Amino acid sequence: MELSTITYKKAYQLSLFTIFYNIVEGLVSMILGYKDETLALFGFGVDSFIEVVSGIGIAVMILRIQQYPESSKNEFEIKALKITGTSFYLLSAGLLVGIMLNIITNHKPETTLWGIVISLVSIIVMIWLLTAKKSVGKRLHSEPIISDSNCTKVCVYMSIVLLIASLIYEITGFAYADAIGAAGLIYFSISEGKEAFEKAKGINCDFDS
Repeated sequence: MELSTITYKKAYQLSLFTIFYNIVEGLVSMILGYKDETLALFGFGVDSFIEVVSGIGIAVMILRIQQYPESSKNEFEIKALKITGTSFYLLSAGLLVGIMLNIITNHKPETTLWGIVISLVSIIVMIWLLTAKKSVGKRLHSEPIISDSNCTKVCVYMSIVLLIASLIYEITGFAYADAIGAAGLIYFSISEGKEAFEKAKGINCDFDS
């Protein structure tokens, strides 16, 4: 088996892991976020499910470029990106409404302990995925795969936002910590929505910072 074939297989396996990890993370985060009444954790869970749609598009992309390295995005990939972008914008709107309602009703989460645990796990997994995807992309000299690894950085940032907000609330009981965390997720959700539509137009995530 050629080295490039083995490397593409690893890239595909990483994309499948990303999909299944986000399904599990999304389910756990939404269930515990709903149970503990924490908007930030619940929104984080919804984000994970949106990432599943994006991940499916990435898996299809890897299979395509393995066969036709110079080919353009197919119709399925473009639709997946547009659905992803729209979903992120809808999530942002939903979180904004949730923030306003929580402030009006002076709502506080029962606990944000699970937000701390889940965000820490997510940070570790996403940093590993980012590094592994970038390594594979560089070995294949594949800009689309390197671009996907760059986009994974946003998932790390969202996990850090959840971690900080959860820690602040758990330690201090600051009433608006959860709402501030949700606001941070809105910022990155809008960013991811914009990036998804840009990628649908052929503009890749090329930031390396």
